[in-house]
Amino acid sequence: MKLMQTVKLALKNILSNTLRSSLTMLGLIIGISSVIVLVGIGTGSSQSITDQVSSLGTDTLTVSIEADNGLKPEDAENLSKLDGVAETAPYTSVSATVSQGSSTAGMTSVLGVDEHYLSIRNYDLSAGRELSFIDLNQKSKVCLIGSDVSADLFAGKDPVGETVKIAGDNYTVVGTLAEQGSSMGTDADSTVLIPLTAAAGGSDIKSLYLRAENEDSVNAVQITAENFLRSALNVSGDEISVTTQQSMLETMSTIQDTLVLLLAGIAGISLLVGGIGVMNVMLVSVTERTREIGIRKSLGARRSNILTQFLTEALVLCLLGGIAGIIAGLGIGSAAELLGYTFAYSAKVAALAFGFAAAIGLVFGIFPAYRASRLNPIDALRMD
Repeated sequence: MKLMQTVKLALKNILSNTLRSSLTMLGLIIGISSVIVLVGIGTGSSQSITDQVSSLGTDTLTVSIEADNGLKPEDAENLSKLDGVAETAPYTSVSATVSQGSSTAGMTSVLGVDEHYLSIRNYDLSAGRELSFIDLNQKSKVCLIGSDVSADLFAGKDPVGETVKIAGDNYTVVGTLAEQGSSMGTDADSTVLIPLTAAAGGSDIKSLYLRAENEDSVNAVQITAENFLRSALNVSGDEISVTTQQSMLETMSTIQDTLVLLLAGIAGISLLVGGIGVMNVMLVSVTERTREIGIRKSLGARRSNILTQFLTEALVLCLLGGIAGIIAGLGIGSAAELLGYTFAYSAKVAALAFGFAAAIGLVFGIFPAYRASRLNPIDALRMD
């Protein structure tokens, strides 16, 4: 029997019992779509994190202090004078209600920053000016607002020069941030920046960014900064953290890759369950078609013809499930993007999932096909 005839006969037998075939394929569809969606979201999230970390630059380090006492302003200034350090950007963060007249942005992230913060975070302005050294020196009640805050409070009007109320105090808007998006846990579009001196008062500084003079000096700056902080704060190494963007990227990538493999493995189990379902259905099909097998053998069909026919049916069934699973996965991935998830479609993953579906058809179809090919035609014809 020619290949095309075998495939056509396989499709005919599959379509003759649409409900059973559909339920059989369901396990494969769920498994393959799960692999595509979970790997796609995991890869997309990993890429998003990579982009966020890279946006800071590989010459930037993040400093976090967990000790009870933090840095004094003079300590932060001395930190910027260390060998290899180009600039520092200390900051504080609180949540506060931001309003303007009857409009409110609700609880908003308010960062106290210095004049280097925009530069080291690679933030741009869409209007107005940056915070200056004079603003910090005079503890001026001025602020920069994110694009979302501007839209909430001013509904498209130019906010520069207007007054907003932050935690009950009046601040003059001197600039608006260009749309930045979220990066490293900070949504710049929903953030308000005020002078560090106005925000911190006499509080210690526990967070800051460091920028090395060049990428080659990052590791040396990390060691120097850690030693300086231990000495300045008189604390152990466990209470301070100086992290390079490269090490942060490697850690996050490892976590993401492990998570993706775990989720793909779980989805792979559902594919195996689907394969067992295919084998069971094919065994039932062999039992139901025993008399047909006997007639074909009595008319001259060889064992190889019977084996090929049933194996082809299992393979076609799995391939149809694979195609449906890929389509379902792409649809679910597109829906996930609408819900705010980052989805990265991978043709390689889809091809591997499709190939795995074909392998399942062959592996789980071989036993029923072999069993059908071994039937004795005389015994088969005696079956009702």
